[in-house]
Order: sequence, then structure tokens, then C-alpha cells
Amino acid sequence: MLIGTDVFRFQDTCHVYVLRRGREAVLIDFGSGEVLDHLDDYGVDRVTDVLITHHHRDQVQGLARAVSAGIRIWVPPVERDLIENVDEHWRTRPLDNDYDVRQDRYSLLEQVPVTGSVAEYRTRAYGPFEVFTLPTPGHTVGSVSYLMEIGGKRLAFVGDLIHGEGRVWSLAATQWAYTGGESAGMEGVAATALSCRQLLDHAPAMLLPSHGEPVTDPRAAVARLRSRLQELLDSRRRRPWDLDAMLDDPWEQVTPHLLRNRTSNALTYALLSDHGTALLLDFGYDLTTGLAGGHDRSSRRPLLACLESLRRVHGIDRVEVALPTHYHDDHVAGFNLLREVEGTAVWSPSNVTPVLQDPKRWDLPCLWFDPIAVDRDLPLGAPVTWREYEIGVHELPGHTLYAAAYSFEADGHRVVATGDQQTTEWRTGEQPEVLNYQYRNRFRIDDFRRSAELYRALNPELMISGHWPPRKVTQDYLDMLLEEGERVARLHRELLPTEIDFDAEGFGARITPYRSAVEPGRTLVLEVCVRNPFPTVRTARVRMVVPRGWAAQPAEQDVKPQGGGEATLVFEVTVPPGESGARRRVAVDLTVGRVRFGQQAEALVTVTSGRRSEGGDAQGGPGV
Repeated sequence: MLIGTDVFRFQDTCHVYVLRRGREAVLIDFGSGEVLDHLDDYGVDRVTDVLITHHHRDQVQGLARAVSAGIRIWVPPVERDLIENVDEHWRTRPLDNDYDVRQDRYSLLEQVPVTGSVAEYRTRAYGPFEVFTLPTPGHTVGSVSYLMEIGGKRLAFVGDLIHGEGRVWSLAATQWAYTGGESAGMEGVAATALSCRQLLDHAPAMLLPSHGEPVTDPRAAVARLRSRLQELLDSRRRRPWDLDAMLDDPWEQVTPHLLRNRTSNALTYALLSDHGTALLLDFGYDLTTGLAGGHDRSSRRPLLACLESLRRVHGIDRVEVALPTHYHDDHVAGFNLLREVEGTAVWSPSNVTPVLQDPKRWDLPCLWFDPIAVDRDLPLGAPVTWREYEIGVHELPGHTLYAAAYSFEADGHRVVATGDQQTTEWRTGEQPEVLNYQYRNRFRIDDFRRSAELYRALNPELMISGHWPPRKVTQDYLDMLLEEGERVARLHRELLPTEIDFDAEGFGARITPYRSAVEPGRTLVLEVCVRNPFPTVRTARVRMVVPRGWAAQPAEQDVKPQGGGEATLVFEVTVPPGESGARRRVAVDLTVGRVRFGQQAEALVTVTSGRRSEGGDAQGGPGV
């Protein structure tokens, strides 16, 4: 079917669009690959590239043919693992007691290699065509649409975002999470409505879906679709959901120069300079309609939707700097995208930097998938200057050991940003706030006492946090935080053994890196940090435990940490030739003095022949 000048539609398991330039072509989606048998019908000798809108099998099931034909394959960055690493996804996806309702199983049966990820929010050349890639979540979390000028018209290839004149191909696909909260089960419905609105901002003359007929009046079709989606959304909510406000006015004013993004998870704060630039405190999941079920990469997607409003409403030309309060994904997931699209520099406290830059080295929860490069490492306890602001950088252990508080003055108000250290909903006479500790985040018994003392020293008027509204700070509130911090410490000391002190986390050893990749026959270097749980110097004997046939050098070492102190040892582990396997386990067996504590730490080693693996690059570069 001829769509327009040098644009054709081939009917397959989905519509495959053939974009011709001379005797070469670029394809949008691939279906079964049968289009390769019909290139003569379109006057095409060779396909150079195929651009995929989303990972579903009807779009990609024939991609092995594209690989065999030497065609470059470009895929949405969030869904790359569901195409080139889908074997691992099938191997690890839970099936028992499964509450993940996303259609991530509607993926390739066998993985295929890809050339790279498309460059979201940017125009790049793919073959002979200049293509702008717009994130359009809805049908899947990672779906994208492609916009390009062809024959004097702006065409939008939208995948399954919309079907024909105002319908969707599947409502089941838009259900990203099991029921629970007010938005649960409707995340993709809301995302579809928002994506359609953002698509119209690019003024396409025609929408070309993966199923259904071309949409020749995009505004009318989107209006019909959004009206129906809104009614469906509101049928499951106590209050109507004002989706347009999420795009038009996502920023709430805390002070004239300090804004809070009410559409993000976790909350992002923008500090505005009179020079027309902004600094962001945290930047995780913007424009969230609810997080999808599951924990793999395809369930977590950063966006940049709030930046348009910063420019339009608040006169901000550029986001210059982003600061993390801590390393958790909901606070840093968007940092790399900010850097790639906006040129934003990442400044990080010195205790957070190592986790951002090498996440696979650490045995911690809530790690982002990719390394995040840090442009400026900030010493703790020293202020940093950005534009007209002096910002204090303070160690803030508690929620996690790798966290910082920031203190600054905005419009005459002393402000402290605390990340997720504690809730900020306390009121006199009501239940005390929750001090937000999780042991695996490396919580220590006295951390909240220390943070309360820091707050008293800083004496802020406003406290801003990661998931709760800003609050005015009173002396009573600061006193309460200190009392609660002391109570938490007292209860831990009353509950834990007195003769053995492994602090709150309860372990006597840790292996770094936690996740590694090594080729057969090669040697891996591991560092082991051990703790002496006794009040006086004791000998700690550390024995490396490795799989049968592997070798550790040395096999065993002794060290004498001070009472309550730590020491680090280095071991070399050699993998024999012919080995293979993901997540092979190594451990250390710890004895301190006369007490044997057993295998106190483990680490995971993937033996690989040089292919992409957990220890290597988890996501390739964007675009061309």
C-alpha cells in the first residue's frame, strides 16, 4: 500500500513501513520479515536499517532474518534487553506466585543481536533518513514513536500507541501492575493519554500505526481516544485524574526560586538561578503514572517531560547541574538521559559517587542498571557554589550509608534536602514519624541520632524530602527527631547481643565487587572486608570458598582488626578453562578468635566468553 511519497505499508503480523530513498530502504518494525521477499515490489535493492517501536513479538518475531541479511537493528533503549538479552529474561522471570501482569512475555522466543538503541528526544540519521525519536509509553513501558519529514509532510510512526481513528490495539497491554493503589492497573492507560498529547505537540500531519488504518486527522483521533481513556480512568478512581495538568503545570512553588515536581517518583526539586538556569535535586522517574510490575529494565523508564514546563513557564534555558541525595534508582534513573539530551553535569557527594559510577561492585538494593559518570565529586562537610547559591554538602547516614543532605538558602529561607531519611508528615500529638531505615542499605545503630544532631546544627526553616510534602521545621520537630533517633539506637542495643557486635546489619564480612564477569582460564581479584565484633583485638581467619575446580590464592589469610574495627584483604580467584555459567557463587568463611561465624559473605561471578553479561556493559550507546 502506498502511503505517500516513497512510503509504503507492507501487511504482515504488524504493519511494516518501507521508507525508500533511491534503491535503498529503512523499515519501521519488521514483523515476520516477509517484507524482505517483496523488496522488488517497492523498487528496493537493499534495506539498511530497521527501527523498532516496541518489543512485542508481532513487531519483531522475524528479526533473525534481518541479522542474517546484515541489516542494522535499532531498538528502544528501555526494551533492548527484551530483544538482545531475552534468553536471560525468560530464564529469570518469576512464574510462581506471579503478580506481574505486564505483557513482557509477549517477547522474542530467542534473542537476536542489535546494532544499538535509538536516541530518545533527539534527531539522528538512520540510513538516509533524519529521525526524531519520541518516548511514547502506553502500549508498553518502553514504546517509542518516530517522526520524520517525508514528501513535505511530518509523519509519525506510532507503533501501537493508537489504532485507527481513536482506538487502541490492546487495553490488556496497558495494564502494567496488579491492582492495589488508585492508579494500579491503569498506568498504561494514563501514559497513553499523556503520550498522545505530547505527540500532538510535534504537529504530525499523519499517524501511521502498527495496526489499523492511517490517521489523517491526528487531533480529532487523539481527542476521541483521550476522551474515552479519561472516562475509563475515572471509572476506577475516587477523584478525576487531571492528566493535562501533569504536562502543563508539573512544578509547584515551594519558594519563588525553589520548585517541586509533583509528577515525579521520587520527588525532584529545581533550584532556579536568575541566570536562567536550574539545578535539580534528584531526578528519577518523571511524569510517572505508576511504576510497572517487575524489577527488570523494561519496567523502569526515565523521561524528560517536566523540562518543557521549566522553559515555558519558568524561563529556564538549561538544566546545568543534577545532585543526588542518594544512589537509589528512583532518585537517579534520569541522570544519564539528562546528560545525553541536556548536557547536564552530575555533581555527587563523595560517599555516593562510587556507587553511581560502578553499581555492580556493590551489594545494595535499588541500584540503577547503568553506571552514572560523575563530573564533580563533592567533599562531605564542605560547601559548593553553584551560580548565586552556596550549598552545604553533609553526610546523612540512616536511610542508606551512601546519602547526603544539602543545605542552602532560597528566597531568604534556610532549606535542607534530606532525601528519604524520614517521612515529613509528623504533627504534634500524632504518631511519630517513621525513621526510614532498611538494613541492607547499610544502616548503623546511631545513624538517626547523628542526622538529628546535624539538623539541629543546620537549624533549617524548611525541610524537603524524596516522597513527602515540604514542611516547616520547628524546634519541637527537631527535638522529636533526636528523641526518635536515640530511641531506635537504644532499642537496637537492648535487642542485639552484647557479646557480639556486628552493628545493625548483622554481618561480619563483605566481598567487593559483588558482581563480576571473567573469562575461563582468567583470574579475578576480590577484596574482602571483615569486621571484628569483639571489643578487643582478635585474630580474624578468612578462608575463600570457591566452586569445585576453581583456585583461590591465598586460600586463607589472617588479620588482626582492632576491637570493633575492620580490615581488608585481597584474594585472587582463578577460573579453570572450560568453565561457564551465570552467577556462580564464591564466599568467605570467617572465624574471629575462637568463634567461627561461617560463610559470612558471598559474591556472584559470571563466567563468560566475552559476550555481554552482568559484569559488563548492560546497555549500549544510543542512536547512530
